Amino acid sequence: MKVINTMFSWYIRQRLPHIKRYVNYPLEVQSIIFQELIKNAMNTEWGRKYGYATIKTAEEFRTQVPISGYEDIFPYIERMMHGEPNVLWPGKVAWFSKSSGTTNGKSKFIPVTEVSLKECHLRGGHDVITSWYGNNNARLLEGKNLTIGGCYDTFEGFKETRIGDVSAIMMDHMPGYVKLFNTPDVQTALMKNFDEKLERMAQLASKENVTIMAGVPTWVLVLARRILEITGKDNLLEVWPNFEVYVHGGVHFNPYREQFKALLPAENVGYINIYNASEGFFAAQLDNIAEEDEMTLMLDNGIYYEFLPTTEWHKEHPKAIPLEAVEVGQNYALIISTNAGLWRYMPGDTVAFTSVFPFKIKVTGRIKHYINAFGEEVMIENTDKALAKTCLETKAQISEYTVAPIFLSTKQKGGHEWIIEFEKAPPSLAKFTELLDKNLQDINSDYEAKRYKDLALVLPVVHQVPEGTFHNWLRAKGRYGGQSKVPRLANERTYLEEILEFAVEKI
Repeated sequence: MKVINTMFSWYIRQRLPHIKRYVNYPLEVQSIIFQELIKNAMNTEWGRKYGYATIKTAEEFRTQVPISGYEDIFPYIERMMHGEPNVLWPGKVAWFSKSSGTTNGKSKFIPVTEVSLKECHLRGGHDVITSWYGNNNARLLEGKNLTIGGCYDTFEGFKETRIGDVSAIMMDHMPGYVKLFNTPDVQTALMKNFDEKLERMAQLASKENVTIMAGVPTWVLVLARRILEITGKDNLLEVWPNFEVYVHGGVHFNPYREQFKALLPAENVGYINIYNASEGFFAAQLDNIAEEDEMTLMLDNGIYYEFLPTTEWHKEHPKAIPLEAVEVGQNYALIISTNAGLWRYMPGDTVAFTSVFPFKIKVTGRIKHYINAFGEEVMIENTDKALAKTCLETKAQISEYTVAPIFLSTKQKGGHEWIIEFEKAPPSLAKFTELLDKNLQDINSDYEAKRYKDLALVLPVVHQVPEGTFHNWLRAKGRYGGQSKVPRLANERTYLEEILEFAVEKI
């Protein structure tokens, strides 16, 4: 295995100059990507509709092509799912990623073309591993890679079309030599029954020499607990002494950081934050000096980026800005045009730049997932940080949480209501609530102003719910699986009230 790791290390490092190129020459690389996208889609139905043949500059592109949401492009995607070619991208598209970015009753299906699979999703994963080898004396290929992913199925409306989680599509299309280093086997990794899959994964992985692990933190914790039960060990390094790095994404890592330090109690264990969505592999932590949530924007994987300032979010005709116009510290909604046939598409995620040249971002939340019922402008980044700090101060650990507003009425003042499922409960929920409120005020000045003397907002209400509450809710919503995530914030109370109904005991 050492010989294989040495050979692979040499091979994968050949990608390093390409990464340095898009980091050092971002605007030039983006210009090339833009021209290639326009040229490739010129003769599609979408390209003819919006005159791609006449588009020479990015400014003309922004003038001629409107910003789109999912409802705008769904009629095109639906036709593609039924086998119609040359709609949003040349040729037929056989694979569609079932979006798990939100938990609602209506799934989104995002096209995954052959070129986007190869040059975006798989290349993104390749760049993550390349950077790890470039920055460290890595030995990943001396062991196995453990990834918790989803599954895929046949689309009932057209049997040649496949739909599923993007992680499952990536697993199924990985090169054969990569699959040799995966645990569990592909058949297990793609099992549809998630409970059975987790159990089989735990049984198999507990006997392997795992060096790298990837998955959404909440589900990795579930798997890790089961592995420790099977082995009788106290932490994962006793099971996998050669473990090197955990690759995480999907949710902010801060609320789970202390739990993973306990599971992987060694300073030399690495953590890599990635931003891989159904729509594309956008960013990853590619250097060891990055801040905890800071990721390098991947600029040569077939995606042309624009950004929508907060002042434009709710306008009828919003105006996005190009990469060269962004500013550090400002929140933007992501706008993408991709080699999967998404054109000026708004996935709904919000980001802020931590630096320009090189361009690095952090994910701050989603356009629809925030609380601003009283002008407090609380985003997921705020609640994650406040919760992480409070857990550290009280030695508590969480599994899941969600927050919604308590609206003003003639009988009560406004406020925030939290549901928290603890892995390890705090000694005093009342004290925890006070610290959480204080920490959120320290992080968000708008929230602090509204909390002043309880004038607009009163102390939050925090519900501690039993283990399994959130997972039971996910099952009921048909969203139970490795890529499913709980909505952290909402500006209305639907999610919160539904989840409370699944709490057998409200404490």
